[in-house]
Amino acid sequence: MNQPSPQLSAGCCHTFAQLLSSTRRGARLARLLSVTQLREWGAPQNITERAELVVAELAANAALHGRVPGRSFRLTLVFDPPAGRLRVEVTDARGELYPQVPPPQAASGVPRTSGYGLSLVAALADHWDTVPHPPGGKTVRAVLCAPPGAR
Repeated sequence: MNQPSPQLSAGCCHTFAQLLSSTRRGARLARLLSVTQLREWGAPQNITERAELVVAELAANAALHGRVPGRSFRLTLVFDPPAGRLRVEVTDARGELYPQVPPPQAASGVPRTSGYGLSLVAALADHWDTVPHPPGGKTVRAVLCAPPGAR
């Protein structure tokens, strides 16, 4: 028998969504808008600081690797104050390219000069993953939780 899904109480979560150009300027704007919005919502400093770096990296990846000419990327923030949890989503048009955290060092023993961004996201986020976004894109999601004393 079908049962209704649980509903969030009204006013429980704050949501922000914005389409941005798939450019370096769009990625920078995503970071700035995120920080401004989280401060307006009164998000804990721990979440705001980590979110700034996570959004910067995911937006830069969307502009660099997820770019399709003429298509924007979307930034979505969902903040749940009682739970002290923020979900960051960045959706781009390149569904065939999924991000992966590279191994720590190339097999040749030569240190990498790039590719540390997703390692940073993995270190700062409590969880992150990538899901398809029909018809042909993908959404990279990261969840950041405030420590219990910071809520």
